Amino acid sequence: MYYTDRGIEELEKRRGEEEVTLEWVAARLREFVDDNPEFETPIERLATWLARLDDESDEDE
Repeated sequence: MYYTDRGIEELEKRRGEEEVTLEWVAARLREFVDDNPEFETPIERLATWLARLDDESDEDE
């Protein structure tokens, strides 16, 4: 188990039953980066990865 899996498991345990919009998630990510600017690059990569999950053209790269 990676260390980050603990946070993911906690998120799933505490909020796994909730329904949220991607707009809500985007707002929380912006708040996180505002409070923790050193994480701007990883959050940007995560957001881009999530945004492009279904983009078939990226699969070839």
